[in-house]
Amino acid sequence: MSFIPVLYRLALSFWVGGVALFTFVLTPILFKTEARDLAGRIVGVLFPGYFRYGLACGAVALVCLLLQRGRHFIPALVLLVLMLAATSFQALVIEPKAAALKEQIVSFETTPKDDPLRQEFSRLHAVSAVCNLTVFAGGVALIILL
Repeated sequence: MSFIPVLYRLALSFWVGGVALFTFVLTPILFKTEARDLAGRIVGVLFPGYFRYGLACGAVALVCLLLQRGRHFIPALVLLVLMLAATSFQALVIEPKAAALKEQIVSFETTPKDDPLRQEFSRLHAVSAVCNLTVFAGGVALIILL
C-alpha cells in the first residue's frame, strides 16, 4: 500500500474521531460537571482550534483523494467538499458571530431564555450543531466507502 491512501485514512480517521470525541464525549462531560458559564467559556476557547484541526485534516484528506482518485472517487469528493464547507462555515461565520454574542451575554445562567441575544445564540448553536453532525455523518459515510 502506498503512502497516499494511508495518509488519506489517517486524516479522515483523525477528523471523524476528533468530531466524535469533542461532540459526544468532552462537551457533554464539561456541561455535566461544570457550571454552564464555565463550560461555555472552555468550549469557546477550544472551538477555534477544533475548527482549524478539522480544516487541516479535511484539506489533507482532500489532497490525498485528488492524488489517488481511487474507487468511489466522486461520492468521496462530494462528501469531503460538503464536510469542508460545513466546517469552514462554522469556523469563519458561525463561531465569530457566536463568540461576539457570548461577550454581550453577561451570563447564560441568569439571562432569560427569551432574551433576544440568547435566542440568536441558540439559533447559531443549532446551525453549528447541524453542521457538526453533517461532518460526522459524512465522515462515517467516507469510512464506510473505504
